[in-house]
Amino acid sequence: MSMTLAGLARLGNEPTVRRMADNKAVMDLSLAFSFGRKVDGKQPVTWISATMWGDRCDKLKPYLTKGQLLFVTLTEIHIEEYKRRDGTPGTSLRARLGELEFAGGRPEERQPAKGFDDLEDDIPF
Repeated sequence: MSMTLAGLARLGNEPTVRRMADNKAVMDLSLAFSFGRKVDGKQPVTWISATMWGDRCDKLKPYLTKGQLLFVTLTEIHIEEYKRRDGTPGTSLRARLGELEFAGGRPEERQPAKGFDDLEDDIPF
């Protein structure tokens, strides 16, 4: 049985598109899901590294920007182990992006998100 997650998330960085050997597009997205109560004025965040596959990658990439609010549906959610730069073991939460809707209005109406310039320091992968 597979787990599905749906919710509002912010893009933690500019998405990247890469190509597989068969030239199929894969887009990597870093998603920040806020939860719980603020502690010392900061909202707790869970990061999920998601991938989108297929023609949608090239079509959507120009409209996706760091800090943007999205409603997403994720499937194939799993924990992946990796080695950090310092050689210590780490884990990250990963998923496949099923559905995506823009939640912050039309791209031309959106204001830049405040406080997302320093998100890269908090991304665990």
